[in-house]
Amino acid sequence: MTLLEFRSKNVEIVNGNLQIDAYLAQPVGDGKFPGIVVFQEIFGVNAHIREIVDRIAQQGYVAIAPALYQRTAPGFETGYTDADFKLGRSYKAQTKASELRSDTQAAIDYLKAMPNTTSAIGTIGFCFGGHVAYLVATLPDIKATASCYGAGIATSCPGEEGTTLDRTSEIGETLYGFFGTADPLIPLEQVDRIEAELKKHNIPHQIFRYEGADHGFMCDRRSSYNPTAAADAWQQIWQLFESTLKV
Repeated sequence: MTLLEFRSKNVEIVNGNLQIDAYLAQPVGDGKFPGIVVFQEIFGVNAHIREIVDRIAQQGYVAIAPALYQRTAPGFETGYTDADFKLGRSYKAQTKASELRSDTQAAIDYLKAMPNTTSAIGTIGFCFGGHVAYLVATLPDIKATASCYGAGIATSCPGEEGTTLDRTSEIGETLYGFFGTADPLIPLEQVDRIEAELKKHNIPHQIFRYEGADHGFMCDRRSSYNPTAAADAWQQIWQLFESTLKV
């Protein structure tokens, strides 16, 4: 597929009294395009996430990455040192499911109000963002979800009792999940439970397991990057978005 020209900028999303920083990229030219909400890793809307937003725009989507730590750490972005991991996890621990859902809805509303978007909305998230993508897949506007190595889906829910997996029955549209078999943060038993729950509730889905891939295998800035697994995952993601959002 020919990559499209795109333009990008920093924007603000309004959610009640909260102004949420976000990074937006969109194709150049006439026409209307589906929207994609991109959810960050624990490291904020950093250079890697901005590159993903740009990449999605080149494929013919309007993509936006809202700052998930806006309430506790506005402007936060960092790298991948041990100290960065510790700090990112501390902010993740302060998030709440209800706020993540409302912030996502605000991002969706922002996309839908743009003159060059269709009503078709998808999401993609990585690491913590993969968990968020699964969590918010219950929102009625979301037609496709790509959840990439979202840790804790089967064991927790941000700021609440129970687990995000408990909400699987509320998912209304297609969900793809991407996991590495060598990921120490997501044991294969948890991946099996996620798949079983999706099957139980007849949610359209596919679960991809990449042999030998570690956590963060799609991030080319991390030592765990696995180019073979990442390439296949992106191929599946483009197929998902093409088949659900561009019809």
